[in-house]
Amino acid sequence: MLDPKLIRETPDLVRAAIAKKHLKVDLDSVLGADAAWRAHLQEVEHLRSVQKAANAAMATLPKGSPEFVAKLSEMKAVSSQIKEKDAGLKAAEEACREAMLTLPNLPHASVPEGATPEQNVVYSTHGDLVSVSPHAVAHWDIPGFARLYDFERGSKVTGAGFPFFIGDGARLVRSLINFFLDEDAKAGYREVSPPIFINAASATATGQLPDKEGQMYETTPDRLFAVPTAEVPLTNFFRDEILDEASLPVLRCAYTPCFRREAGSYGKDVRGLNRLHQFDKVELLKWVHPSRSYEELDALRNDVEGLLRKLEIPYRVLLMCGGDLGFAQSKKYDLEVWAGGQKRWLEVSSCSNFEAFQARRAQIRFRSKESGKTELVHTLNGSGLAVPRVLAAILENNLESDGRVRIPEALVPYFGKPHLSFAG
Repeated sequence: MLDPKLIRETPDLVRAAIAKKHLKVDLDSVLGADAAWRAHLQEVEHLRSVQKAANAAMATLPKGSPEFVAKLSEMKAVSSQIKEKDAGLKAAEEACREAMLTLPNLPHASVPEGATPEQNVVYSTHGDLVSVSPHAVAHWDIPGFARLYDFERGSKVTGAGFPFFIGDGARLVRSLINFFLDEDAKAGYREVSPPIFINAASATATGQLPDKEGQMYETTPDRLFAVPTAEVPLTNFFRDEILDEASLPVLRCAYTPCFRREAGSYGKDVRGLNRLHQFDKVELLKWVHPSRSYEELDALRNDVEGLLRKLEIPYRVLLMCGGDLGFAQSKKYDLEVWAGGQKRWLEVSSCSNFEAFQARRAQIRFRSKESGKTELVHTLNGSGLAVPRVLAAILENNLESDGRVRIPEALVPYFGKPHLSFAG
């Protein structure tokens, strides 16, 4: 959520932010809702001042005197008006908050212009694409793939996008998760095992609501949402709390299965492991001092890049343009791995800075040592990493002539052997 003062005083800045993100938002309606709420508030505050003055005057008058009775009648009438106006004030306040929630975060000045993913900027590229296995094929075409990753039975049991991982296929997934968590711990992130269902307040705090309702799985009648990412429960860990400034930055990591409906996805993007409705991911999250916000974003991105380097996967970093930035982010880098069989880049992580946008919604603050006042923290998160596409790249890039897959050296202690075989 944006600072209401900023919206009122610099509406053109907000209009420019909306335009840079290529979003359709009726800012005039938001400003109208804000003005209506403030008018209601001013009216109620005036009536309360009248009530207070009448109450003070009564204290100086003899009880039962004509003047006292007149003031008492006046105060009762004002009290009745306040009660009546309070209901309207609450409705106007709620309408204003709902309108404010439709406004996207402001993009950082370094975010490039652009409307489509094709206009994202290649920030850096790492690894040698030539070193990818000459035997690479799309992972779903590897002989025996369905023995370890059974999409057909998963579709029978649940639906498309919910595969079974079997035997060494499941073991490799678990190995990746443990590898990610151990490396994140070395980098200073404290592990958390969060709930995998969140309420509407939590989804609103992080910006999933109102924005991504169509992408989340929702339960009834209690209206809980299966986590689309561990970002949501992790960020809300400190909701409505005041942190010690000396504790910043606070670093956390968490593994969860993630659930996304991925409505509208089709074609080559959804084949095999490329896009699942249920997938495993380790998330990294930071609560930081605003003065170090963008230094911490660079450090977060470097932590994620380190995982890919240890897995020996060629990758590139994209700086997202305004139109592909996202509703809640101020700045975002996407990390994509090279899948040699498909001969294409696959996104495996987004590293984002939300500045105070989520913290204002969630009321996550710290108390400044210098001023003694509370200030909003900045929140950052990144995937460290999403498993399925990393797995796809490993399977394709390391496929050998005998049909086995070479396991990256850093992963061997977790997997227990240097090769994955699809035979048997």
